[in-house]
Amino acid sequence: MAIPLSLALNRMAAASIPLSLLTLTAFIVGSSWFCQKGEEIFHEKDSSKIVIDEIAGFLLANFLSPAEFKSTAAAFLIFRFFDIIKVFPAGRAEQIPGGVGVILDDLIAGLYTFSILRLLFFWSFL
Repeated sequence: MAIPLSLALNRMAAASIPLSLLTLTAFIVGSSWFCQKGEEIFHEKDSSKIVIDEIAGFLLANFLSPAEFKSTAAAFLIFRFFDIIKVFPAGRAEQIPGGVGVILDDLIAGLYTFSILRLLFFWSFL
């Protein structure tokens, strides 16, 4: 689900960066609320049943990337690496209570991925 949504967001960005940024921001804010509600429903911190946080993180990770297989695959693999490893400060961010803590570690992984992808594009590796 994250990949098609990301490609749609990037297509929107090609037409309007401000609209796509607003959409991304709204998705992140809404996801935080859904994560909070998910914790209340499942009675556990960052339940594996809650996946909207990973979707939000990947939307950030792949934002403004071309709709090509190799860049999308690279974004996915790099994002999953950072999402699993929890490079500082993602591990600490995950400990923040509520929906913000659930989503923040994924947004940090997304930001790391976004930054690495920009470097790979700049250096013409992708």
